[in-house]
Amino acid sequence: MTMAPETRQFMELIEANYPRGEIVGAAEARRQIAEAVKPMVGTGEPVAKVEDMTVPGPAGDVSVRVYWPSTEPGLPVIAFFHGGGFVIGNCDTHDGTARALANRVGAVLMSVDYRMAPEDPFPAALDDCYAATEWLAANASSALDADASRLAVAGDSAGGNLAAAVALRARDDTSGGPAIAFQLLVYPVVDLSAGRSQHESQRTNGEGYFLTHSSMEWYRSQYLADEADGENPLASPFVAPDLSGLPPAYVVTAEFDPLRDEGEAYAARLRDAGVPATLVRVDGMFHGFFSMPRDVIAEAGAAVDAAGAALRDALSR
Repeated sequence: MTMAPETRQFMELIEANYPRGEIVGAAEARRQIAEAVKPMVGTGEPVAKVEDMTVPGPAGDVSVRVYWPSTEPGLPVIAFFHGGGFVIGNCDTHDGTARALANRVGAVLMSVDYRMAPEDPFPAALDDCYAATEWLAANASSALDADASRLAVAGDSAGGNLAAAVALRARDDTSGGPAIAFQLLVYPVVDLSAGRSQHESQRTNGEGYFLTHSSMEWYRSQYLADEADGENPLASPFVAPDLSGLPPAYVVTAEFDPLRDEGEAYAARLRDAGVPATLVRVDGMFHGFFSMPRDVIAEAGAAVDAAGAALRDALSR
């Protein structure tokens, strides 16, 4: 397919205002995204309640933002991890996405403001996300009036990596990890290994579609303090030798995304390992579209609705 002219126009507007960390550095990129990008993705839809709080983490308290779609008790719960290349982004930049998912799923959603690179490289972000998921599994019923037995993880881009890694770590936790019922992976980066160039979309979509190959390589260099970390399945879930026993997954990819092929290959590997995995490629779309306003990018609204329906169905059982 080709990208619709109005989609390309909007993508180019976002691209022109999006901070390039490889040029301005991490600190300046964070400042710019707070000022320029969030207003472009909208203010988000109303929910019944939002509360900022902290949960215990391995290096101190982890800031989280909790969304209740209604006052109904016993709703399922979602641990959500924002994207941003492990370097930028926060609960504010993904506030609209968090609100939309909480409403579509009918679940209490906890968005995690994890530590970021390069100040805190791998595995700091994963450690924070895992600790937050453990807290949610242990405390959602008493602290949030929600049903901790119906727990999902979700994330976009780098957050998709973290969601997949949390699911892997929970499966292999010999002390008894949190019971995760489902994983939503939105255009996840799941391969930071030396073999990442095997994915053709990194070459075909590496320029001209918002997320560039050079940006992705810079994010990778910030997150991995040691090149060998790229071969660790908790940094690169795609290289895990065994994916059996993981929670069912819903994987969203975008046609013009350099991360498209690794997300699709990961979904295929999950299915080959006996894990139910639904793959949805959204044609004509670019990396980041999932968070865009639905009144501008209709496909964004449709993708959020479909992902929310899949999560709602999975957590209702």
